[in-house]
Amino acid sequence: MTLTARQEEIKARFIEVRGAWGPSWDAILRLDPEFLLAYLDFSAVPWRQNHLTPQVKELIYIAVDANATHMYLPGVRQHVRAALKLGVPPAQIMEVLELCATLGIHAMNIGVPILVQVLEEKGLRTAPEPLTSRQEEIKAEFAANRGYWNPFWDEILELDPELFAAYTEFSSVPWRGGTLEPKVKELVYIAFDTAATHLYTIGLKAHIENAIGYGATPQEILEVMEIAAVLGIHAVTTAAPILEEEVRAAAQDGGAE
Repeated sequence: MTLTARQEEIKARFIEVRGAWGPSWDAILRLDPEFLLAYLDFSAVPWRQNHLTPQVKELIYIAVDANATHMYLPGVRQHVRAALKLGVPPAQIMEVLELCATLGIHAMNIGVPILVQVLEEKGLRTAPEPLTSRQEEIKAEFAANRGYWNPFWDEILELDPELFAAYTEFSSVPWRGGTLEPKVKELVYIAFDTAATHLYTIGLKAHIENAIGYGATPQEILEVMEIAAVLGIHAVTTAAPILEEEVRAAAQDGGAE
C-alpha cells in the first residue's frame, strides 16, 4: 500500500527520533498515523532528556519486554538488535535476561506473608522462630552477594531456608560474574517491578532504595519508569496487524458474494 505524504513524514520523523523502524509500526502508520505520531512524542521523552545512556535505555527496554509478565518478543528482538548495534556486549544482554528471571520469586514474596497471616489467625503461629546457624549463614551470603537485605525476605528464610538458599545462588549469578554496574542492575529490577504487567510495589521500593544507594539519580529512575510506561502500545502493535488482515479478509469475502 502506498503511503500518503503525511504518513511518509511521520515515518521519517519516527526514524529520526527513535533511530529505527520495524514492521510492528507499519499497520499503525497505515490505520492511524496521527496516533503513531502521538505515541512517538510520548515514547520519546526519555530520548529527549537522556539521563541514561542509549545503551542502558535499550537494556531497560529488554527488561520490560522480556520478563515473564509480558514477553513481548517482537520488542525483545528489536531492542536486542538496537543494543548490539550500539555496542552492548552480548554478555550484558544475557545478564539483563538473568536479572529478569528472578521475577518468579515474587510468588514467595507475596504468598508467604499471606500464609503467615492465615497461620496466625488460626493460632498455628504466634511469633517468628529464632534463626538457626544455617539460616544466619544463608542470610549473610545473600547480603554479601546481592549487597542488601530487606525484611520481606525474613519469613521466607525462616519457613523455607533451603528454597531461599537455592534462590540466593540463582539470583547471585549476574552479581558475581556480570559486568553491568550495580546501579544498572537495580534499574533493571525497577523496570520490570514498575511495569503495568507486574506492579510489584514492595520490590520496587527496595530497588529504588538500592539504586539510589549505588548513585542513581531521581532523573535516571524516572527515565526507567518512563520507558516502562509506554508498554501499553503493545496492545496496538500486536492487534493492529490482525485488524488489517481481517479487514482485507472481509473485503475479499464481500467481493466473492
